[in-house]
Amino acid sequence: MRTDRATMTLPSEPIKATLPRDLTAGLVVFLVALPLCLGVALASNAPLFSGVLAGIVGGIVVGLLSGSQTSVSGPAAGLTAVVAAQIAALESFPAFLSALMIAGVIQATLGLARAGSLAAFFPTSVIKGLLAAIGAILVLKQVPHVLGHDPDPEGDMAFRQLDQENTFSELIRLLADIHPGAAVIGLGSVGLLVFWDRCNPLKKSPIPAPLVVVLLGVAAGRLFRRIGGPWPIEVSHLVQVPVADSFTGFLGFLQLPDFAQWSNPAIYGAALTIAAVASLETLLNLEAVDKIDPKQRTSPPSRELLAQGVGNVLTGLLGGLPVTSVIVRSSVNINAGAQTKLAAMVHGVLLLVSVLFLPTWLNLIPLSCLAAILLVTGMKLANPTLVRRMWSEGRYQFIPFAVTMVAIVLTDLLIGILIGLAVSVGFILNSNLRRPVSRFVEKHLGGEVVHIELANQVSFLNRASLSRALDDVPRGGHLLLNARNTDYIDPDILDLVRDFTLQTGPARKITVSLLGFRKKYQLRDQIHYVDYSTRELQTALTPSAVLQILQNGHERFRSGRRLTRLLTRQVSATAERQHPLAVILSCIDSRAPAELIFDLGVGDVLNVRIAGNVISPEVLGSIEYGCALAGSRLIVVMGHTRCGAVTAAIDLLCPTESNDLAAQCEHLGPIVNEVQQAVHPRTCQEIVLLSGHDRIALINEVARRNVVRTARTLVQRSQTLNRLVREGRVGVVGAMYDVASGEIDFLIDDGATLDGVLAVSQEA
Repeated sequence: MRTDRATMTLPSEPIKATLPRDLTAGLVVFLVALPLCLGVALASNAPLFSGVLAGIVGGIVVGLLSGSQTSVSGPAAGLTAVVAAQIAALESFPAFLSALMIAGVIQATLGLARAGSLAAFFPTSVIKGLLAAIGAILVLKQVPHVLGHDPDPEGDMAFRQLDQENTFSELIRLLADIHPGAAVIGLGSVGLLVFWDRCNPLKKSPIPAPLVVVLLGVAAGRLFRRIGGPWPIEVSHLVQVPVADSFTGFLGFLQLPDFAQWSNPAIYGAALTIAAVASLETLLNLEAVDKIDPKQRTSPPSRELLAQGVGNVLTGLLGGLPVTSVIVRSSVNINAGAQTKLAAMVHGVLLLVSVLFLPTWLNLIPLSCLAAILLVTGMKLANPTLVRRMWSEGRYQFIPFAVTMVAIVLTDLLIGILIGLAVSVGFILNSNLRRPVSRFVEKHLGGEVVHIELANQVSFLNRASLSRALDDVPRGGHLLLNARNTDYIDPDILDLVRDFTLQTGPARKITVSLLGFRKKYQLRDQIHYVDYSTRELQTALTPSAVLQILQNGHERFRSGRRLTRLLTRQVSATAERQHPLAVILSCIDSRAPAELIFDLGVGDVLNVRIAGNVISPEVLGSIEYGCALAGSRLIVVMGHTRCGAVTAAIDLLCPTESNDLAAQCEHLGPIVNEVQQAVHPRTCQEIVLLSGHDRIALINEVARRNVVRTARTLVQRSQTLNRLVREGRVGVVGAMYDVASGEIDFLIDDGATLDGVLAVSQEA
């Protein structure tokens, strides 16, 4: 889960290094944000300047307080329907401003209470669907503006538009309303942006492509005015910033909230609605922005809520629209090369300066060139690569992604997100209902145990599935209920577990063991089945049965389905005496740990480890103790591939160049001498001609012969072991472990048994 303390991110580069890119990114965001601010205000039935004011506050104030380095805040298209509805319900814009201030206080309180941690629960598929949907909407909505069809404001991003048209019908209508001058500027701007992005010298230049596009658009607009005819671009196709005749006139654009409305209950209902919607949109957009941040920084969500709350209090006080983190502006910001949050603040400062001193100049910018910038940004967000990647991740990721994308395109941001979340939750519930438990049978030393492993979250919806799994446990069997990986268990499930443990299970002669239940559930760990070697088990097993146990354990090791053991219980149970089933003579190689390879527990086997798994008096004495006194029923001589001791023995026996190995290891001689007994006389002639894989294969073959020789020799040199083998009390087997594949090969002759005979391969 993301936390504010751990995810607070500061720029890693010096300010001097990031300042140029932040300044240019801020300029680019300013250019596209200006018509969006105006469009959102128009779509919300609010004064035009309220949108610009929200952009200024979102850029400067929220940008300063935010912990995100790439997010840009301002008036959001996703809130237009909510804002328009609340203004109509409260019957005045000043009353709405009062509700907005209260909403800001609520948001700030949520931030202080660290409610931003809820962002961690948004599914990734929904977030990626949001990104793809925004990209698709930008493409679909900006195509008309690129071609000079501007009956709808730039900020109208909903499927159903103010003029009762929709996204797709508007595309059909534009065929009869293409403005030639605006279309030339728009299409030329798209072409220039694409070419600029693909030309490395231009891409690396300090001049931002969107700025060039805007300057050329203004110049082309002036040129078309001189040409005349159908080419001149009218005011309706240009940016339309409110122009004040003086500073006093500019101040007249500001509106104060109606403080007399504070006693109106409707104000507080509206405030809750605005706070809830704005907070949800902010958290979702923040997650989405972090996904496309090239540096993959993680923004603190609770701090973002606090910053947005302060911003909304201020914008409500001055007469602006609600602010949220906005994915469109943030995407443009990232694509423009922003490095830190200074870019967002620069965009806010430029909005303020421009409406104060440059409104007439701004109104010369054609909307079509700004739409081209947004269209290219949308193409980068809704790219086919993202769709293919989500498809490859399976239906549980792709369907919520696709539904979220389509729902946002066909409705609006808020409704689409809620639909996507509902579908994603439905998939989670479906998966949880189908597999609330994992049921499998484990073959422990004491017999079979039905192992039921509970899921991470087990709710009352899973009661029927768990009840069926419990009913399937055979009468008189052993059951293990494992909750070690479970974070939450519903009280209904706990009642079912208690009832089965205390009543149903005992009535069916089922022995119930519990593992991993938290203390608050009042179900303590208790293991009733035998999961370690006991005296009774050791006495009852034959050498061939012990070999089968080792083979089964190795299969579990290879499949990753290791037995569930309570090692602390095994330590306690074996503290007084040990009853090992086998003695394993293996190499000291760190890649060949016997207990892991055979999936064994504490006290199950004795280990004798020596380089090259060779015989010495000390080794023989250890094995004799393990079999004659400790009662082991099987001796396993386990070699392994790529053995260093075998390689050293061959290198010393067949030197091809100066080798100072003996000088480095003064006591290695006895081990090497033993291994060299397994080296064939022609090996030295062969190894000179071999290299790479063939050389390794020859070394592995010598290691195999060494295992066979050791298994035979230990019985020949020890009368004690010879007698135990002849009496059938102990068996001997060789084995080769492949360190590359994890597979083990037991060297047993076809038809040989372990009960009373030496069962080793006759290969030499």
